[in-house]
Amino acid sequence: MRNAAKTIGGIIDKSGVSVIGSVDQEGFPNAKAMLKPRKRVGIKEIYFSTNTSSMRVSQFRENPKSCLYFFDRRFFRGVMLRGTMEVLTGQEVKKEIWQEGDEMYYPEGVTDPDYCVLKFKAQDGRYYSNFESEDFLID
Repeated sequence: MRNAAKTIGGIIDKSGVSVIGSVDQEGFPNAKAMLKPRKRVGIKEIYFSTNTSSMRVSQFRENPKSCLYFFDRRFFRGVMLRGTMEVLTGQEVKKEIWQEGDEMYYPEGVTDPDYCVLKFKAQDGRYYSNFESEDFLID
């Protein structure tokens, strides 16, 4: 794929919804819609905020295999990224990802024990556009 990072980064940035996949205790895939990422480093690292007490966090702690899906409704194209999800609870990364208004979800603020950061590290992906799909690796 030519200029994958730019094309896929654009889809991620414009997508209002992120779909996150995890694996449950029985080995079944689980998917959940979330808000757009809080931060990304190219298409290799993507960060989200979530509740430490959530089912998804428990699943990632047990099995870090994950996928993300982003789509562009207007041009009917999308990208799935596969990789691993890490649960981060350090204050430095929590402060970095924190946004005004997060108090609505985490009443105790940035130090709320129910606030954590998910860090996704992509290894490969699949891009769909113009009725064609293409697999790609991420360095």
